[in-house]
Amino acid sequence: MSRRGKTVQRRVEPDTKYNSLEVEKFITRVMRDGKKTLARKIVYQAMENFAKKVKIENPLEAFEKALENAMPLLEVKSRRIGGATYQVPVEIHQSRRRSLGMKWLITNAKSKAGKNMIDGLTQELQDCFNNQGSTIKKRDDVHRMAEANKAFAHYRW
Repeated sequence: MSRRGKTVQRRVEPDTKYNSLEVEKFITRVMRDGKKTLARKIVYQAMENFAKKVKIENPLEAFEKALENAMPLLEVKSRRIGGATYQVPVEIHQSRRRSLGMKWLITNAKSKAGKNMIDGLTQELQDCFNNQGSTIKKRDDVHRMAEANKAFAHYRW
């Protein structure tokens, strides 16, 4: 991470099916070994299955709501002050919120035992849409940690 000035963000083209930047970034996160067509197939199929299960006509709206539910608002960062290390709660920038939410969704979808990636991703999106499941538990754990350490909020930098 550069400590000098702003880093230049890479320009991402929207995906072909929904014309959405968030879906394209999600596809890129799912991709392994450069196999983007396979990642697209997995994400599009999971979104279609997920929209059918939650009974919403537009899969993009359902995906955005599930992703919004998965994104954290606060996190803790370690800050060393006078020989002691404090966990200081800080607000998260929108791009990092999105990145963490996507990462947690994909990680928990991969860890579903006995399911392929399409089924795991469908299930995890459905859980996030309904505010339950392992991704929401992870988000709540991060929020709980920030809440427990709010006494150190004055050390924010």
